[in-house]
Amino acid sequence: MSSPKPTRILVIVMRYLGDVLLATPLLRSLRIAYPDAQLDVLVYDNTVGILEGNGDVDNIIATPLRIGIGQYMALLKRLFRCYDMAVVTQTGDRPFLYGVMAAPFTVAVVPPKGTTGWWKRFFVQRWTEFDNEQTHTVLQNLKLLDLIAVPKHYTVIPPQIAGVESLNRPAFSSDEYVVLHPFPQWKYKRWVVEGWIEIGRYLSALGLRVVLSGGKLQEELDYIETIVQQLSADTVNLAGRTSLAELAHIIAQAKLYIGPDTGITHLAAATGVPVITFYGPTNPIKWSPWPSCFSQDKNPFNKIGSQKVNNVNLIQGRANCVPCQMEGCERHRQSYSQCLDTLSVEQVKSVVNRVLAA
Repeated sequence: MSSPKPTRILVIVMRYLGDVLLATPLLRSLRIAYPDAQLDVLVYDNTVGILEGNGDVDNIIATPLRIGIGQYMALLKRLFRCYDMAVVTQTGDRPFLYGVMAAPFTVAVVPPKGTTGWWKRFFVQRWTEFDNEQTHTVLQNLKLLDLIAVPKHYTVIPPQIAGVESLNRPAFSSDEYVVLHPFPQWKYKRWVVEGWIEIGRYLSALGLRVVLSGGKLQEELDYIETIVQQLSADTVNLAGRTSLAELAHIIAQAKLYIGPDTGITHLAAATGVPVITFYGPTNPIKWSPWPSCFSQDKNPFNKIGSQKVNNVNLIQGRANCVPCQMEGCERHRQSYSQCLDTLSVEQVKSVVNRVLAA
């Protein structure tokens, strides 16, 4: 079967911030292969900001996570046969339905045989099986390109600010500073508050300004304020005060970024800044930050062990079960994770020293 030459392409990435960001190499590859095509992306409305200023995308179609029947029907009507090709990066029912409705030629990731939804392969023109164990998310997305003979490009593109030269520089930007992002969305990915406080004090003692970032949820604001109150008076609290593109610009100028397994850590890695990140239950093969300038068709990180690849320093919690790939020790998103709770400050300090010395 010959490869399509589409003039209108829809890429569907309906998950979290990190998932959308890790789909940008796919978008870049499609843009280079089809420079004159209209390239649209369908995402949830709370992830639109991660694509700000992305020159590979013509239009962003945003849909609510929880959609009413009226909105659902309006979206189907808007999508129906408006594209020559749809590229579906998830195995879920909604992305699948939108893909097959949007275009007569659909390329999709489908569930493995023997699992729920395996039959979806019979309703798309080309497919690849989802691998949750041995294939990084960037590479999983790029596998779709093999089905249509499109060359792969591996660069993750962070959000961009238009006219960045005229952007008002924060007062602290003349200092050498480190960005800490302590709060992941789910508790089972968190390090302990005491650890963040001690690392913040240690960085201040080294003569570095500490800048904390975070979102607008009240729980997150309160969590970060608790840390700020225990740090030096010149600590900067940016929680809830920046767009994703502004935050990417601030992180890119930092001496170092430190954060847990979260979308902002993926963003930090894409800026090229040195990154220190903490991983516990999560499988690094599948979900590690994609290192800057890593352009190989292989997983950057192994499943077990603290590792460094290019600008990313991954510290893995220690336990016989790591990575369990579960939602913490209690198997739910608000669970604790012993492997992260017991991660020592001294281990983090040693990596900080190594990165700063380099």
